[in-house]
Amino acid sequence: MTAVLTALTELLFPTLCLSCGGVLSERREHPFCPDCHAGIRFITDPLCPVCGIPYPVEESPDHVCGDCLLRKGHIGTARSLGVYESVLLDAIHAFKYGGNLTLGERLGRLMAQHDYPAFRIQDYSLILPVPLHPRRLRQRGFNQAVILAREISRRHGVAMDFRTLRRIVDTGSQTGLKKEERRSNIRKAFTITGPERIRGQNILLVDDVYTTGSTLGECARTLLKAGAEAVGALTLARAIQEPS
Repeated sequence: MTAVLTALTELLFPTLCLSCGGVLSERREHPFCPDCHAGIRFITDPLCPVCGIPYPVEESPDHVCGDCLLRKGHIGTARSLGVYESVLLDAIHAFKYGGNLTLGERLGRLMAQHDYPAFRIQDYSLILPVPLHPRRLRQRGFNQAVILAREISRRHGVAMDFRTLRRIVDTGSQTGLKKEERRSNIRKAFTITGPERIRGQNILLVDDVYTTGSTLGECARTLLKAGAEAVGALTLARAIQEPS
């Protein structure tokens, strides 16, 4: 009986690819059909072992990038699922700006299931989504980082805390700002409401897009100052400036 109901449900309410809208041939954990899934540029080796930026395939082995050599950051290790383009970019926009929370949950599961180079989610003791300023949260109605982090927490059994790290400065959109402008703009934008909850913890920050790393870096600086043992970062996508 259960099998019949399941088959009937799949017939009446088929699971659709969130990129092309095609019917998926089976119940899939991720939101894309095989063709669209193949259009995602997943980030693999070779890459910078610190910030996770990928290198052209012909360059190997993994090595620390110039930015990480010149500026020692507060994040120990950062990884991203894929490059912020085409299929992944459209999906993030539909989730973040279109309010498609179901899509967000499925993207979170995709993040949780993925194998990242030299990076294990289970090595962290606490997951913290990057917070929105209360004003921005009221406007959007949800924090996309919380949706993603919740799925990762469920999959790996790592506790999630979305109350301790708070955003106290509304920096506005950082789109169009250069890297140094972003760092200056985000400085002292976060605070900790309960240091005892993060003291000694190995914390994983979760967000949707890694652009320059300024926001993640400032979160990490705030957490380390408050007593966190170490801070890593995981994002759904990584913005890459392609060589001209």
